[in-house]
Amino acid sequence: MISATPRRRSWNWNWTMTGNFTFTEVFTALGDLLMPRECIVCGRILTLRESHICIDCLADLPRTFFSNMPHNQMADRFNSLIQRDLDATGGFEEYSRATSLFFYRSQTGYRLITQRLKYHHDYQAGRYFAAMLGRDMSASSLYSDVDAVIPVPLHWTRRWSRGHNQAEIIAEILARSLKAELRSDILSRPHRTRTQTKLSVKDKTRNVAGAFQVNRLKNVTEYSHILLVDDVFTTGATLHACHRALRAVFPPHVRISVATLACVGI
Repeated sequence: MISATPRRRSWNWNWTMTGNFTFTEVFTALGDLLMPRECIVCGRILTLRESHICIDCLADLPRTFFSNMPHNQMADRFNSLIQRDLDATGGFEEYSRATSLFFYRSQTGYRLITQRLKYHHDYQAGRYFAAMLGRDMSASSLYSDVDAVIPVPLHWTRRWSRGHNQAEIIAEILARSLKAELRSDILSRPHRTRTQTKLSVKDKTRNVAGAFQVNRLKNVTEYSHILLVDDVFTTGATLHACHRALRAVFPPHVRISVATLACVGI
C-alpha cells in the first residue's frame, strides 16, 4: 500500500542530490562561474575535479622522488656543506637526509608553485603541494621517525611586511602528515639579511652566516630526528646556516634532515 503522506527526504550533507558530486564541488562550480579557477602552471581553466593544477601539468610535474632515496643530489649537496664543518672540528654525525617534491625550473610555469605561495599569499596552493610532499614522506621509512618539524624562520620585519612565513605553512602540513610536533619556536632569525635570490653562491653563504639562533626553551633536546623545512633548495646555504645553529644545541646522534617544495637541479 502506498502511503499518502509524502516521504521526507533525508539529506546527507557530505553528498549532493546530484549523483556523484559533493556539496563542496557544487559550491566550487558556482564559484567558477563568477571567477574561474586557473591552473597555477599553464593558466588553463580548471575542471571541477581539478585543484590548483590541471591534470596535464600534474602529469608533467618534474618530480624528484627523493623521499625514497637516502642518497640523492640534494642530500649530497647538503651533506657536503655539513662535511666542511665536520672537517674543521673533527666531528662526526649521521648522513642528513633531504627531499623535495619537484625540480625547480625557472624557465617554466612550475616556478609559479613556490612563487605564488611566497609572494602572492596563495596559501591553499602551498598547502596542496605540501600535502603531496607529505604523502611521499609519510610513505617512506626514511622519515617515519621524524618527531619535530622546524620551519626556516624569517626576520620579524620581513614576516611583518610579507604577512606570512611560507616555510611555516609548508612545515605545518608536513608535521601533520608525519604525525610530528611542529616547533616554530625553536629557531629564530634575529639578524635581518638581504634576500638570497640574486646573490652568488659565496655571497649567499656569507649573507646567512650567523643569521639564526636557537631560542632558550625547555625540552628542546628530547628529539631524535628533526626535519628542517624551507620552500626552495638552491645552494643549501640557508638550510646549512640553520643546521649549524641547531647542531650547537642538539648532539650528533640527533639526525637533522631537510625538506623543501622545490629543488634547483644541478
